[in-house]
Amino acid sequence: MNIIGPDALVFGVDDVAACAQYLTDYGLKPVGKGRFEALDGTYIAIAPRGDPSLPADLGTASMLRKTIYGCADQATVDAIAQELLKDREVKKLADGSIESVDDLGFALGFQVTVRKPLQLAAETVNAPGAKPQRGPNLLGVDEKSDPKPRSLSHVVYFVPDYAKSEAFYVKRLGFVVTDRFLGVGPFLRPAGTTDHHTLFMIQTPPQMKGCEHFTFHLGGPTELMLAGSRFVAKGYESFWGPGRHKFGSNWFWYFNSPLGCHVEYDADMDLHDEAWTAREAPMGADASQLFLFQHREKWAPGGPPPPGAKGH
Repeated sequence: MNIIGPDALVFGVDDVAACAQYLTDYGLKPVGKGRFEALDGTYIAIAPRGDPSLPADLGTASMLRKTIYGCADQATVDAIAQELLKDREVKKLADGSIESVDDLGFALGFQVTVRKPLQLAAETVNAPGAKPQRGPNLLGVDEKSDPKPRSLSHVVYFVPDYAKSEAFYVKRLGFVVTDRFLGVGPFLRPAGTTDHHTLFMIQTPPQMKGCEHFTFHLGGPTELMLAGSRFVAKGYESFWGPGRHKFGSNWFWYFNSPLGCHVEYDADMDLHDEAWTAREAPMGADASQLFLFQHREKWAPGGPPPPGAKGH
């Protein structure tokens, strides 16, 4: 199954205007009809919770209504349809995509990917002992830069039975387990990508089933820190980060959102192929991140500490 990764997430929300503003401020481009795109064309779509065109909800507070996966070609879409038709309904839509559900009721779509090839520079690093990535007089920081989400990275599900869900994605759709948190859930990637994960699952009680967070890739840690700082300055509440995960090695910064889930910026994720051996670790702070910062407003050494600083 040559599935590349998530092309889109579809939400049925309570406050369309607030969600539209949030996604725009996050850096996605509104292109009409409730669709907000990253630079490669992957996107988030929103509609009112009661919109009859949406797939059924999960019976919980989650606003996620559908995860749409991009495939390399129509032959892959057709092969997935034949596989899923063995034991469940599969709808073929007018655009050639298909719609079905996984074993826990999450609505899934599969389509020929909308991802556009990107030709963008990555962040560069100069380090003693290594050939410089930036030559003389080239700057690593540009305060006028405007970092934008490049590509939909991954989605995280709260699930009541991660073993059952894992078996579906691995056995029926060809996903690979890259790493796992013991007793919690696996990090999964489809066959068409080397990204560490595009789907992670967390075992929770049934009433929590839904989307925990989603994220888009940025161009590097500097872009992440700049985008996150500007997001905070617009009034959005930081939930976790900035920091750097261990599994996946990606930099992260999570925010609260009106979409009923957290929304993350991420950057610099590990890539893996068939030579990789999955790791296992117990869930906990020491496994979740290598380090964690706490955001604060700008400050410069010298002079009195800012008002309210601890110890003063």
